Amino acid sequence: MMPWRPVYAVLEREVVRMFRQRTRLVAAMVRPLIWLFVIGAGFGAVLGQASGLSYQQFLVPGVLGMTMLFGAMLAALTVVYDKESGVMRMLIVAPFAHYWIVIGKMLAAALAAILQALLLMLVLALLGYVGQETRFGVLVLGLIATSLACAGIGMLVAAFTRTLDNFAAIMNFVIFPVFFLSGSLYPVNQLPALLKAVALANPYTYGVDLLKHATLGVLSSGMGADFPLAMDLAVLAGFTLAALIVASWRFSQESAYEPMIHILTGKRGG
Repeated sequence: MMPWRPVYAVLEREVVRMFRQRTRLVAAMVRPLIWLFVIGAGFGAVLGQASGLSYQQFLVPGVLGMTMLFGAMLAALTVVYDKESGVMRMLIVAPFAHYWIVIGKMLAAALAAILQALLLMLVLALLGYVGQETRFGVLVLGLIATSLACAGIGMLVAAFTRTLDNFAAIMNFVIFPVFFLSGSLYPVNQLPALLKAVALANPYTYGVDLLKHATLGVLSSGMGADFPLAMDLAVLAGFTLAALIVASWRFSQESAYEPMIHILTGKRGG
């Protein structure tokens, strides 16, 4: 079997599922807009402007990154659902390497994240937050690289999770520190030493910084991008590759019968 066929099949299935869940798309728009207009307006009133840049403008890369992070994590949830429903068992016994499953799921999660970010960008453009000063080439690169890294985070959580309940608990434990301990809400270089060290170890930080390069640039006030463009791309590419390898290794440990046994055991316990 050609390797692209299972990848395409997984992509098609996940995209169709996403567009059928319209409330999921609406929620993807509401959450970042609340942060932009409620949280952003509140902090903006306290902080004022730096070099003509309002805090809401500073938040634009962060809310774009938030959309991709939450979108990719929720898309990775389908991996755990497939484990519980038995669909993953059929994929595991199919005549292709397990890492193609991971590649297909990661690409599907990244695509879901990109589509949600594009919808948000359309809203932001209509509101005047994305304008002619935006470097659209860098923005496209940032959307792709950040979405893949966010999908990698989601796949790592899903690969080591057996049930939907566990995934939900672990997701909340992972997603909020990843978001808050990044450059989404404040410049990384202005953080205290300990928080800065954590932010530097967070791959999502570099995705947000790449989006800052596209929408804000490097500003003398320190409210723009914190790291060189090449560094952002290198960290995101390295983390995505590492996440793919680890998740593929985990799936290679899965027995073809383990998901079905898990379901039967759960039913007896219920």
